[in-house]
Amino acid sequence: MRILRATHLGMCFGVRDAIALAKHESAAGPVTVLGDLVHNETVLADLRSRGIRIERNAANIATPTVMITAHGASDAAMERVRSRGLNVIEATCPLVHFAHRALRQLVDEGFHPVIIGKADHVEVRGMTEDLGDHDVVLTPVEVGQLSWRRRFGIVAQTTQPIARVRELVALLQRRFPDSEVRFADTVCQPTKQRQSAAEELAQRSDVVVVIGGAQSNNTRELVATCARFCPRVHHVQTTADLRAEWFEGAATVGVTAGTSTPDVVIEGVATWLHTKVETASAPTSLCIS
Repeated sequence: MRILRATHLGMCFGVRDAIALAKHESAAGPVTVLGDLVHNETVLADLRSRGIRIERNAANIATPTVMITAHGASDAAMERVRSRGLNVIEATCPLVHFAHRALRQLVDEGFHPVIIGKADHVEVRGMTEDLGDHDVVLTPVEVGQLSWRRRFGIVAQTTQPIARVRELVALLQRRFPDSEVRFADTVCQPTKQRQSAAEELAQRSDVVVVIGGAQSNNTRELVATCARFCPRVHHVQTTADLRAEWFEGAATVGVTAGTSTPDVVIEGVATWLHTKVETASAPTSLCIS
């Protein structure tokens, strides 16, 4: 059995930097992260083991320092925390900051803001909570429900597949041909790379394993992308989720991972595949896709 790794997989620089910042700040004193620093339970468990607190309700913060997650937050949300006399440290990914700035520029120039993404996702909430009138869309049906505006300014949640984003932008342009539509591409480069690599990987694999947190949007999007090209796709968080029967009859297994998945978890899955899954026809080998 061959094991292929995607050419791009696993943690992005924004996640690595956020984790490093949390560890650094905790060494200087008690720190509470407002929400999940990243959407990966292995990472969160490690942070808790280091004494870093994770609190989803700002009213319950009991440390003098609070950290904003890699997903970012609205100015209003951060001001509510500062108003309690707390020291606010941002672990926001620079590419999320870029999305915030692009959105603000469109609004300042008079465009009606449209965000392509999941309305209930923490990143999208951070982008929209400072806005007045705005729309969040994720499907063609939702684009079809938009009201006419003279000018539309469009950005995207950073972890959305760029193909979906472009499709929805084009649909909005067709629906409102007389409107001015400006699109600022805020899908981050690591997401684009992982999506493209996953698509290539899935087309070469009999089974694909996608590693990442259950709440990780970019991981779920990798699962959806792989499922378009490979009928046997499994989303796992750790080796504990793997099942030997998934790989029966498979000659090639592809492995990819979301942007908050630690290297140690990826290596653990690769080791499990080498030691637990065997075929009578050929020895197991590891290739880089």
